[in-house]
Amino acid sequence: MIAKKKTHSSASQRSKPNRRMITFWRMIRYGTDSFMRNSWLSVAATAVMTITLLIILISFLTQNILSDTIKSLQDKVGMSIYLIPSTSDEAGAKLVSEVNELSTVTSAKYISSTEARMQVARDNISNQKFQDAIGLAVNKTPATLRVTVKDINDTRQLEDFVKENSMVKKYLNPDHLPSFAGERRSSIKKIGSWVSFAQKIGVAAGAIFVVISSLIIFNTIRMAIFNRKEEIQMMKLIGADKSFIRGPFLVEAVIYGIIAAFLATALGAWLVYAVSKTLINYQINAQPTVNMMFSYIPIVVLVMITIGALIGTVSSLLATHRYLKL
Repeated sequence: MIAKKKTHSSASQRSKPNRRMITFWRMIRYGTDSFMRNSWLSVAATAVMTITLLIILISFLTQNILSDTIKSLQDKVGMSIYLIPSTSDEAGAKLVSEVNELSTVTSAKYISSTEARMQVARDNISNQKFQDAIGLAVNKTPATLRVTVKDINDTRQLEDFVKENSMVKKYLNPDHLPSFAGERRSSIKKIGSWVSFAQKIGVAAGAIFVVISSLIIFNTIRMAIFNRKEEIQMMKLIGADKSFIRGPFLVEAVIYGIIAAFLATALGAWLVYAVSKTLINYQINAQPTVNMMFSYIPIVVLVMITIGALIGTVSSLLATHRYLKL
């Protein structure tokens, strides 16, 4: 008898995983069937979910493109500290060494008065009158210390260097104040404000569509529950667990998210590729984002599926929890 009981107990334990697997596949089948039966509602929910995920993706890509554009502009912009024409190359080299020690500085370069004069001449090579004049005039072109900083909006350390460094004070040109990027800095600040604005708009639009999508999925699940009201009541009477009743609706909501994720990723990739050439023509640095999008497309799809499934799961849990509670 004891041996029989042990055999029966071990067989029961082995059958538990099988029952769980069967239950799991049944929930998937029931959820898929419900998705197919409520075709129009499913299409509506999937469409709104697709728009939501597309806005989230476009917001991220737009922010990335604008950030890359700002970075590329910052790399091209140099802060100019103007020195007197008689500044020697040795003094210029020493100043470059000291500026490079600043934590906010990326690089520094010294341009002598003679080099600066030659560059001005090259820039105006087609103007014969200018060439004649510059050949006769005494060289008063200031020497320049050209500095590139890590953050175009953070020049405090460089400003303090100009004010406090004794060597800079000795050679600083009184007729030409440091430019610190001038109008170009203002332009980059404007782009920075656009990035911030785009971030806020993207977050707001994404949040609004997440709410709308959640409400539509919530109501879709509620209508599916209403259509299967008698079936659910019967399942309750025969002792079905709440998790088994809730399962198919969760599966249905996850299906919305998965389909929407693929559609949103495909549309997002197409949009980025379609507008990238136009953006590049307008000096907007879109190529790194395009490369990243297509290089990591499986990861993008996976992230979109996760977000879509999460939205669908939360909406479904709220709908089924409310019904099962009642």
